[in-house]
Amino acid sequence: MSIKRFGTYRFFVELDSLTIAEFSEASGLQSEIETFKWQEGGNNGFVYNLPVRTSWSQIVLKRGLADLTFWNWYNDCVNGTFKRRGLSITIYSFTVSGGQAASLRWNVAAALPVKWSGPSLKAGSNELAFETIELSHQGLSLVQGGS
Repeated sequence: MSIKRFGTYRFFVELDSLTIAEFSEASGLQSEIETFKWQEGGNNGFVYNLPVRTSWSQIVLKRGLADLTFWNWYNDCVNGTFKRRGLSITIYSFTVSGGQAASLRWNVAAALPVKWSGPSLKAGSNELAFETIELSHQGLSLVQGGS
């Protein structure tokens, strides 16, 4: 049996099936099922936890400012043109020969930018300019093998 190891430092983001950039950070791959507590009369041994709905955290992506892809998408939404888009986040594992292979892929359904942050500018600094985009979405699916 082969055991794969996944580094959190090697991942790509695709927007509408096009790899747009390497990102330095991605967070918010999180889901939670809301439950309703039901206490049945005469049953004092436990309380039912009934599933109600699933909620999804907003995804936050951070990268070096490279092009206007995210700014243009966000700005279109600000100006009233809301376009939900498909998004994928793929992490890579390493093979025995030292190569890499797409291993885990999260497909994000109907992503929509809800917040954009530009770089912090500071004279005398040698840091890269970063942008951050926050996306709401309608769910995640996980595909092993990256397809």
